[in-house]
Amino acid sequence: MHIRDYDDADWDSFWPIFREITAAQETYPYDPNWTSEQAKDVWTSPDHVVVAEEDGAVLGSAGMGANRPGPGAHVATASFMVGSAARGRGVGRALGEYVVGWARELGYAAMQFNAVVETNDAAVHLWQDLGFEIIGTVPEAYEHARHGRVGLHVMYRRL
Repeated sequence: MHIRDYDDADWDSFWPIFREITAAQETYPYDPNWTSEQAKDVWTSPDHVVVAEEDGAVLGSAGMGANRPGPGAHVATASFMVGSAARGRGVGRALGEYVVGWARELGYAAMQFNAVVETNDAAVHLWQDLGFEIIGTVPEAYEHARHGRVGLHVMYRRL
C-alpha cells in the first residue's frame, strides 16, 4: 500500500467508499443522499487530498488543511475514510501518520479533529495512539443510525 496525491481520476474509485460510509450513518455527518458531484465537491475541497492505494485499487482517502482561516490557520485538521474491505490492515494508521507528518512539515503548530463520533472506537483509539487527546465532547451532537444521539469528540495534539 502507498499513499499518493489524489487525482480527479480517483473519484470513481473513491465514490463507492464515500457512499458506503455515509449510508451507514455511524461516523460522518455527511448527507447520505448527496449526489456524486456534491460529495466530490466537499471531499476534495481541503488544501491537500491523498489516497491510499494498493495494486491500483483505492483503499481510502484523507483530506487536510487549516482548521480555520486567519488567526486560526496555524492549527491543521483532516478527514479520513477507509473502505470496509480495507479496514484492519493499517490503512487508517498510515493515512493518520501521513497527515500528522504533512502538517508538521508545513509548520502547523497543532492538529484538531472537530467531530470524532464517540462510538467510533477504532478511530478514537487510533487517534489516541497517534498522540491526540479528547479535549471535549459535544453531547448528543450526532444522530447515529444504531445508537441514536451520541457525542462528538474534539481531539487535539500539538505538533
